[in-house]
Amino acid sequence: MATGDQEESYLTVAEVAATLKLNQQTVRNWIDQGALPALRVGRRVRIKRSDFERILDESYSGAGPSSADAGPSADDFWSGELVGLAEPGRAAPGETTSRQQPGEPPTRDER
Repeated sequence: MATGDQEESYLTVAEVAATLKLNQQTVRNWIDQGALPALRVGRRVRIKRSDFERILDESYSGAGPSSADAGPSADDFWSGELVGLAEPGRAAPGETTSRQQPGEPPTRDER
């Protein structure tokens, strides 16, 4: 580092986790996945404050995406039609039919 450069400050995993109100393991997972750059010194891990702030700035969504940039909506997945209704008189595993009492094994035609 040149003598005129400002010295870089570093954060611990605990400090990053506390700032974001996350579990420390979540921050460690991000580091292991490469989503958060970090410096390892032996078993210790340090995150450059500038890297942390850059990632926060890049991921900040502000007022939210515009309608042109918005992803799929609930209407894309749910058209209002019912899907996956069970056939009358047939029970899903673990459920009982009107003919079967709880705790009673299913009859031959219900298996």
